[in-house]
Amino acid sequence: MSDDDKGNPPRRRSSVLLNPIQLFCLLVAVLLAGTGLVPLEHVGFVLFSAIYMYFLSRFSFPAGTTPTESVFDRNNKILANYVLTGGVVGLFLPVAYILHALLLLPDGGEEAVGAAAPHLFLLSSQVFMEGVSFAGGFSIPVRAFIPVFYNSRRIFSIWGWIQFEFAKVGGLVIVGRALAAANLGFWVYNLFGFLLPVYLPRAFRKYYCSSSA
Repeated sequence: MSDDDKGNPPRRRSSVLLNPIQLFCLLVAVLLAGTGLVPLEHVGFVLFSAIYMYFLSRFSFPAGTTPTESVFDRNNKILANYVLTGGVVGLFLPVAYILHALLLLPDGGEEAVGAAAPHLFLLSSQVFMEGVSFAGGFSIPVRAFIPVFYNSRRIFSIWGWIQFEFAKVGGLVIVGRALAAANLGFWVYNLFGFLLPVYLPRAFRKYYCSSSA
């Protein structure tokens, strides 16, 4: 990353477009928000994240002409499997759980969906925003802001989901409890075991090393 014109660097536009997973996440987020399954505060959170992401990119961590593409090697199989696990546990299984609850549990489906939907909405929005930050050529610290910011908020949503699942009886009790508990465990570790101690320091190191090169 060049330090030329650091105060007002030209934004490099990435040639990478949003991938099908990110577009799918956008669709999920829009559907959940449009059907009233998530509180308005969660929608406001997403809007605020977009505004603050722009603020950071403009005033705190501007992108240079040649920003580093990725913090980690894209061929890292361990990281790829870790991301895949997060997608299955946090995205695809909750989608299946919500669809099952809506279609097959008419009596208690809405409550189950209402408990699981906030986490799914926030994670879907996070994946979409991560795609936007990369495709838009934002700097590494700004791209790192998205998962840390969203993961921190989603832990509280998952905790509410946990409380609902362990208080209810009948229906998908075992499945719901296992899925909510798996998400809590995975995303707590993701925040405190990966994002904060590993990912964030590397992101800042790459940004500042590239800026001073």
